[in-house]
Amino acid sequence: MKIKRKIFLFFLLSLVSSAVIAQRIKATASLDSANILLGDQVKLFLEINHPKKVDITFPQVPDTIRGNIEVLQQSEIDTFEMDDETFQKQIQSYLITCFDSGSHRIPPFWFKINMDGRIDSIPSNGVTLNVHTIPIDTTRGPTDIKMPYDAPVTLKEVIPYILGIILIGAILFFILYSIKRKKQNKPIFTLPKKPKEPAHVIALRELDRIKDEKLWQQGKIKPFYSDVTETLRTYIEDRYDIPAMEKTSDETLDSFRFRRDLLKEKTFENLSRILKLADLVKFAKYTPLPDDNNMTLVDAYFFINDTKEEVKEAKPPEVAKDDEGEDVEIK
Repeated sequence: MKIKRKIFLFFLLSLVSSAVIAQRIKATASLDSANILLGDQVKLFLEINHPKKVDITFPQVPDTIRGNIEVLQQSEIDTFEMDDETFQKQIQSYLITCFDSGSHRIPPFWFKINMDGRIDSIPSNGVTLNVHTIPIDTTRGPTDIKMPYDAPVTLKEVIPYILGIILIGAILFFILYSIKRKKQNKPIFTLPKKPKEPAHVIALRELDRIKDEKLWQQGKIKPFYSDVTETLRTYIEDRYDIPAMEKTSDETLDSFRFRRDLLKEKTFENLSRILKLADLVKFAKYTPLPDDNNMTLVDAYFFINDTKEEVKEAKPPEVAKDDEGEDVEIK
């Protein structure tokens, strides 16, 4: 008798516990908009909150609800954690539409629940979908539903906009370029550089200046030789790409010794004589004779004239006569 009583009490407690859990399970249905125009689409959401240990089976929603609401597609079931760690929320959405105006009642949907092997079900609430038609003003007569599409844009219509964009871009570029040049302390516009004169032209002009100044005749021997050797070293750098301004006289002469094809023997001797005599004057305080000074200037002229790079002038094409007496260029 006691055993039967215990079994009865256990069964009663189980029923009470199941009832309490079932009361905490909540299923709801909702629409993201209860009012739509004819043919518009809206989402229907089915949601259920339940303990994690309870297995839930969502209802099978048919393709058509109540014969006039069409189900276009359905989503996967999404699961979310709730504040109470023992509970969770599950949501599934359905994209629906309707082509019949009026109020359409969507009935409750039943969720199947499994609590430790005990099968039960719980319904959601019902919702109403209101479908409205587009009001028509009959006093205006027949009108188009939509305005006619515009014709394709032509190139003639687009060109002013393209030119405007190019102009704006050019103005912005000019402003940025001006700011950059100003920061670099450079003028905004610079004139093109004049073509560089040939090295021998510059050197001969310098020698003419030295000759006209007549420094050695005024007793300024050392400045005279410094000007002559500086002119020759600058010429050598421009003509042969040898850094003569940074080299000593011996190093400069060695550069030519290693490349004897650059200078003739007599030209090399003239250069050697000028540089060595200049070193004696500048560093050994040697006083040359007046003929030495004059010969140094003559040797400098000779060196430049003998080594200057000839500028080839373009020859006019040769012309001959053909059989008909017309001029023909001979290539």
